[in-house]
Amino acid sequence: MPPRKPGKSAPLEATAAKIASPVPKGIVDTATGEVGIPAQPDYDPREELGALRRQLETLQKQVSDAAQTIKGGARETARQTQATVKLYPVSTMIAVAAAVGAIAFAIGGSRSPPPRSRYDRALDEMRDLYDRVRDRI
Repeated sequence: MPPRKPGKSAPLEATAAKIASPVPKGIVDTATGEVGIPAQPDYDPREELGALRRQLETLQKQVSDAAQTIKGGARETARQTQATVKLYPVSTMIAVAAAVGAIAFAIGGSRSPPPRSRYDRALDEMRDLYDRVRDRI
């Protein structure tokens, strides 16, 4: 490929778009074959920011209401638990012990090695025998 000839570059225009100015949408009219920019509506950032603030306030109120509901439910559950423990102390202790035992059994069962089958044991014995014979030779 031959080298390019140095040419004149296009001059920079001083009337470029400013930062944060809205970008116009270009349209192509297929009936007439013209390309143009339609008139753009005026951009008012105050309206947009006001709408965003209203949405944010609504979200904050919803989160606050949800937190209050959760707190109220937790308080009610705590009251019910205290009443149950006062009315049925022995049954509560048995239920708690059963729950703790079930959790301990589940944790202990997950940590124990899986049971080995007779096939695995026989295979291990054959490997040991093979290793001993190999060591002698």
